[in-house]
Amino acid sequence: MVTQTPEYMSVSPGDTARFSCKCSKGVYHSGASVHVLSWYLQKPGQPPKRLTYHANTRPSGTPERFSGSGSGTDFTLTITGVIKDDVGYYYCMQGIEYPFTR
Repeated sequence: MVTQTPEYMSVSPGDTARFSCKCSKGVYHSGASVHVLSWYLQKPGQPPKRLTYHANTRPSGTPERFSGSGSGTDFTLTITGVIKDDVGYYYCMQGIEYPFTR
């Protein structure tokens, strides 16, 4: 189970936004030595876009203003210098235990 806070957020351009994700159990994969936790952004009418994986790795194409952090059961997505285009639904997803939850 994954719990995200806050449910809603209102920020202005240039602000820093932080989203928290708490997993009911650890998501560390010892065999791969990574945390199996990703952050996504979904906009209306569009498929989700992955912003980070392995808790803190940005895939190609993700702007540097997005950063993931955390370990164990507690993770954070930070947007440093929010822009208008960042509006959307942000969620984390764990991939350590089926069913994968967000």
